Amino acid sequence: MYAASSRWTLVLAALLTLSLGTNAVAEDAAWTSLFDGKTLDGWQKVGNEKSVWEVKDGAIQGSGPASMLVTTEGPYKNFRYRAEVKINDGGNSGLYFRTTEKPGFSDGYEAQIDSTHTDPIRTGSLYGMCHVYKQHVKPDTWFTYEIEVRDDVWRGRDMTRIKITVDGNELYEFLDFQKTFKEGYFAFQQHDPGSKVSIRKVEVQPLP
Repeated sequence: MYAASSRWTLVLAALLTLSLGTNAVAEDAAWTSLFDGKTLDGWQKVGNEKSVWEVKDGAIQGSGPASMLVTTEGPYKNFRYRAEVKINDGGNSGLYFRTTEKPGFSDGYEAQIDSTHTDPIRTGSLYGMCHVYKQHVKPDTWFTYEIEVRDDVWRGRDMTRIKITVDGNELYEFLDFQKTFKEGYFAFQQHDPGSKVSIRKVEVQPLP
């Protein structure tokens, strides 16, 4: 009886190890670059024709009137997404996810990019959902924005879990029980003629 019990224990342990190993592989899926550092291949402008999106010194730069720069790859649902970003003094922008192929400013989730703009909702905010008023990043300074998004269940309720991290500092995890946006594309916002946003090293890691 003892021997049989031991064998079952070993089998269960092996199955658990295999399961954990499979999950680890899924969690460690490769990061995929969405910006080649040289061109806007894989991106398209949506909005005012006078708005400018260009690549200078290895970075995407936005200026001029309001528009959006959207990925042509997608849609994405569960993922980690990160980019190195810089905003000018007085500037305003946004990092969008689960947005549409032709988005306006209210389409999709927006992680705010704003250090000193007259809008007091600062970098680290999930615009319209969870606002941060403390300045975490100075203007004209590169920082790393990382977003983790996945549909999940919390206490028996379906929801979308959104984790916001700035320069390695996890600010919060927002639970969207409305599941406001189901899936979509990534985009950056050119907010107004006084704003100049720069973006480099844009990457996504799909999650199960």
